[in-house]
Amino acid sequence: MLNNPLFKIPFRYGLLGGLTGSIAITVLYFMGRHPFLLPIVLDFRIIIFSVFIFFSLREVRDYFQEGILYFWQGMVGSYVVIIVSGIIGALFTLALATWNSQFVPSYIEKLEKQMQGYKDEIIKSVGIEAYNQQLAKLPLTSPFDMASDYFLKSLIIGLFLAIVFSVIVRRTPKTPE
Repeated sequence: MLNNPLFKIPFRYGLLGGLTGSIAITVLYFMGRHPFLLPIVLDFRIIIFSVFIFFSLREVRDYFQEGILYFWQGMVGSYVVIIVSGIIGALFTLALATWNSQFVPSYIEKLEKQMQGYKDEIIKSVGIEAYNQQLAKLPLTSPFDMASDYFLKSLIIGLFLAIVFSVIVRRTPKTPE
């Protein structure tokens, strides 16, 4: 099963995606933009996953499936890319947050400022109790929490992209008329 192109090719692209995501985390952090405080619509994983899912599915379809790729195969291949890339990015985040003693505290400080700056809007949307709970829990954030957050958000972002690219790249055999 691991030798199947539907797993092997997306796995390779997932490794590249994880490496690219790790580089993006490092570059953003050392440029002064904490990678975990970007708005979801500007998340670098959208571009990374889009590129690597598209090319992995196209390679599987064109070189190993004789030009045919069903929707379910696209979803499986997409999620192999996403899971491998997400695991690598999460492990890298855990390592960086453990190694760099300022990674987590800078996140906490910047998020705290953001939450206080938009206090009224946040309270209006989630309520005062939820706001106070989040603010109280914020200093307890650990490197593992950040790694888990990276992985879970990767799965969520990836779900949407997997569906879109599975539809775009799929090609089924033509039925005789």
